[in-house]
Amino acid sequence: MMASVYQLKSDPHSSHAVILRSLGEGGGRRALDVGAADGFLSELLTRQGWQVTALERDPEQAAKARGRCHEVIVADLDDAAPRLTGLFDAIVYGDVLEHLSNPLPVLVALDRSLAPGGRVLVSVPNIAHLWMRLSLLLGRWDYADRGILDRTHLRFFTRRSFVRFLADAGLEVEELVATPVPLPLVVPPRFHGAVLDAVHGLSARAARVWKSGLAYQLVAVCRRARAIAP
Repeated sequence: MMASVYQLKSDPHSSHAVILRSLGEGGGRRALDVGAADGFLSELLTRQGWQVTALERDPEQAAKARGRCHEVIVADLDDAAPRLTGLFDAIVYGDVLEHLSNPLPVLVALDRSLAPGGRVLVSVPNIAHLWMRLSLLLGRWDYADRGILDRTHLRFFTRRSFVRFLADAGLEVEELVATPVPLPLVVPPRFHGAVLDAVHGLSARAARVWKSGLAYQLVAVCRRARAIAP
């Protein structure tokens, strides 16, 4: 089996760290990990006491996820959202919606399995990051194996379009967290240490100040929107 190119971002400022902190201890509650890859996030949520069901379209990656969580379902969300049993107290879309050709109906369909009072956590890249803006000014749009212009990305979001997208899905954003460029992943290990940690911390603070331009990723913590009384 090939290793997944999508792996845990373990630094404390990453989208995965934000998701894990936001959900906290599960206490046996149910969580749905959408686009689980080989189950790296499902495993950590399981350690936090969540009973995790993982959705993954790649059978090889799904096979790796088995044993790391309660249940694994193989499903290609671009074809149709699978039928799920029971309700979930948390539904996590970690770096997955940008890979779908039409993510809105997928989000709406899966969120029908959200328990009352449950939370939905969604992370997406920010196509309006300052580096992308400068690249466009120079006439560059270069796909890569990873990052904002991952060659498998089909949909792109800015802060404004992301919030509007979530509202269209019937979700109310309780918290919108900006994460910085993942310097620990892009800087060679021999340069890791106190200096990199300090620079990364400053980058994280700057991203929180200017989410639209300095967020590498946006992480939304949501609940189902309240119905408006007639």
